[in-house]
Amino acid sequence: MHRHLQHLLGKALRDFSLIEPGDHILIGLSGGKDSLALLQLLGERMVRSGGRFQLEALHVRMANISYATDTAYLHEQARRYGIPLHVVETSFEPDRKQQRTPCFLCSWQRRKQLFEVAQRLRCNKIALGHHQDDILRTALMNLTFNGSFATMPVKLTLRKMPLTLIRPLALIPEADLRQWAAACHYQPVLKVCPHDQETNRTKVQGVAEAMEKLNPDYRAHLWRA
Repeated sequence: MHRHLQHLLGKALRDFSLIEPGDHILIGLSGGKDSLALLQLLGERMVRSGGRFQLEALHVRMANISYATDTAYLHEQARRYGIPLHVVETSFEPDRKQQRTPCFLCSWQRRKQLFEVAQRLRCNKIALGHHQDDILRTALMNLTFNGSFATMPVKLTLRKMPLTLIRPLALIPEADLRQWAAACHYQPVLKVCPHDQETNRTKVQGVAEAMEKLNPDYRAHLWRA
């Protein structure tokens, strides 16, 4: 499984030109299985590269949310590859606009911290842990709710700041990451969010699973589209 994941990661890095010599990359480390796998897989490549690129990681904690775990495990995992880990706490205030839900505000604040810390550390790229299923489900969501066929780009250069977003796990199915996380005995960050609820994304996940049962080639066809 490890060789398989590194193969898919390497293919994404090559196909989309995600990492170049001299890159200084900030990993968004939420503490879930996907970002922990991203930290490990990229960390291994950085060590083998002999300094071809540099990694740092950021974990954002929200004051609005109760956490059942601290950051000790995240620091331990980052140290394995010599990756500096930065921990920032922030919060969000309720918004009068109904469409700006707590989940939206929380996500927006996390992204804001990523951008600010990346620029302060003089990083030129931010690596996010979105896998292939995240990209496929986003395409379905936009098609269903926005009437457009669009999704998360694997590589996106921002206009307003000197940063490029990359998604190195783009070719890896979530099932593979789930299996790898179990094999590695990852200890994800545990939190109790008072705003957790079923969202359109979780509903679309059920639709995607039904489509895959209808046609086993669903994933490949949608990815190609």
